[in-house]
Amino acid sequence: MTWVAAVARLRDRREPGVLVTVATVRGHAPRRPGAKLVVGAAQTWGSIGGGNVEAAAVDRARELLCRTDDPEPELMEFALNDKVLNRHGVQCCGGEVTILLEPLPVTPAVAIFGVGHVGMELARILARHDLDLHLIDTRPEMLDPERLGVLSDAVARVHAHHTPLLPEEVLAQLPPGTHVLIMTHDHAEDAALCDAALRLDQLGSIGLIGSSAKWARFRHRLITEGKHAPEALARIKTPIGLPEITGKEPAIIAVSVAADLLRGMSDAVRPTADPVLAPPSPRCSAPAAQSAAAMARPAAANH
Repeated sequence: MTWVAAVARLRDRREPGVLVTVATVRGHAPRRPGAKLVVGAAQTWGSIGGGNVEAAAVDRARELLCRTDDPEPELMEFALNDKVLNRHGVQCCGGEVTILLEPLPVTPAVAIFGVGHVGMELARILARHDLDLHLIDTRPEMLDPERLGVLSDAVARVHAHHTPLLPEEVLAQLPPGTHVLIMTHDHAEDAALCDAALRLDQLGSIGLIGSSAKWARFRHRLITEGKHAPEALARIKTPIGLPEITGKEPAIIAVSVAADLLRGMSDAVRPTADPVLAPPSPRCSAPAAQSAAAMARPAAANH
């Protein structure tokens, strides 16, 4: 599998990874500059030459995968001679190698329920960002390919969902962590979506467009008819958007909502716990064991 296909597979699976590239070479080395390796939590694809360099790069890549903050690209330098003993042994090709590690985070996902005037303007803004964008509407004309043609050059991956009767059924099909924006043409649909979203723990943020009067009616129904605890309703943010951006035009509302959402998504990747005290994630435990096993056996394919 090519490194491009491996990166695409990680994105499709919504798994983080690290792209490892031979950046510079001086003297003799196993691979030329540009050789690439893709590291996932449990698999690797490609090779930067094997041996100590590759094993050490994989170890460091998996350490980056377990970071609770937003890791940045970094460089690793290796001297390939018999005087340098690294954790995986000696690699005495005689040259020097610099490796670039580029974290590949899980792509954010956003779902817009209701692709009317505001929803469409919002889609046009969010489509410029690297994310999975889900557009859901009960009206087929809102998702007509010609109407969505303005998104043809989108950076985002755009997924259109036409649901004639029950748009809330799409919620359970969305990737974990998806940020949901509820702005349909029908308040009954909005209420049903709020009720269903509150019953799903795997969603990211939940935003509802509308006035305080609309939310007061929804809040009463969600508590009395939906049997939701009052504190659970805090998961729904309403109104949405930045209050300092005013205006009633759809494009202005969309800018306000997009700015608020993107700010919240950026805040979400910042560390919220002491990494020493925070419990280890299951995804990170397996690579740690693999790393220990790799240290215990001699490096292979040394040049």
